[in-house]
Amino acid sequence: METPFIQIDQSKMNRNIEGMARMAEQAGVSLRPHIKTHKIPEIAALQMKAGASGITVAKTTEAEVMAEHGIKDIFIAYPVVTKEKLDRLRVLNEKSKLIVGVDSLEGALILSDYLKSVNQEMEVRLEVDTGLRRTGVLYDQALTLALEISKLPHLQLTGIYTFRGAILAGKPTVDLEAAGKEEGEAMVQLAESLRENGVPIRDVSVGSTPTASAAAKVKGVTEVRPGTYVFYDRMQAAFGVCALEDCAASVIVTIVSIPSDDLIIIDGGSKTFATDVQPGTDPLQLKGFGHIVNLPEGVFERLSEEHGMISVNTAHSFKVGDQLEIIPNHICPTINLHDYVYLQDEDEQKKTRVLARGKLQ
Repeated sequence: METPFIQIDQSKMNRNIEGMARMAEQAGVSLRPHIKTHKIPEIAALQMKAGASGITVAKTTEAEVMAEHGIKDIFIAYPVVTKEKLDRLRVLNEKSKLIVGVDSLEGALILSDYLKSVNQEMEVRLEVDTGLRRTGVLYDQALTLALEISKLPHLQLTGIYTFRGAILAGKPTVDLEAAGKEEGEAMVQLAESLRENGVPIRDVSVGSTPTASAAAKVKGVTEVRPGTYVFYDRMQAAFGVCALEDCAASVIVTIVSIPSDDLIIIDGGSKTFATDVQPGTDPLQLKGFGHIVNLPEGVFERLSEEHGMISVNTAHSFKVGDQLEIIPNHICPTINLHDYVYLQDEDEQKKTRVLARGKLQ
């Protein structure tokens, strides 16, 4: 195999898929996994077979790829406000069960006016900012906005959703139980307020991979949307959500140079590994850009575009031409850097295209 490439242990992946489905079933909530992690319809189909009620995507193009391959229950958890994307939504809405996120009156009006022009109805969910400070209406403004959106023609406001990750009281945390509980309770309280004011909210959708199990326990939460769990990664292992041995995806690289006893150079840099989870940042304080499975004492300390630099402080027997296996800090954007992954099942390896990668919104 030419390196660098992503290898996926199919048996580990299947266990991860089944484990999250089992958790959701036991908690009595729907599971709608986010496919941004893998972007592969074949894997989405496995999640659906295991019990997922539908999928979550971030892009209209991701939705199109999934719909083309038979995944028909799709939540686009992202505001859609441009004519070109709305035209694609119209086509998707004709052949799929489609839900779209909104987080502003302006965006909702754009969507409502467009749907009026094409004589369509669409289910929408209101995104709420619960601390990440990304998209989402501010929590204390959500009731007012929901009342306005509920009056708009051609939109059916059926739910609220949030994405917060490992945040507690507005700050990064490793207390995932408390973070998930706070996230779930805040959204359930908001849903109850909306219902009391005449907005018939049905779905309360929360939960990333680190907080899904805690949030799912909150009475009134109806759905969780984890994504990374399908493979897990070094970050999730550091949170304690999984063990490193549960991580199904790793990057195989080749040692191309050993210029000194304390330095190894590999053929994977920033065009191979995502660098969004920087070493030393809160709350995990990770060392390096990934865990080196067969050189755990090494630190993957630096990257340029095509080079990865690993520092070693102990003697090793590796030589130029040897391969290393690295579990990245964050697998989701790492997958998006690769056209293909290689599914490994016992002695068989299957080259699989990452069909929804590298596309526009």
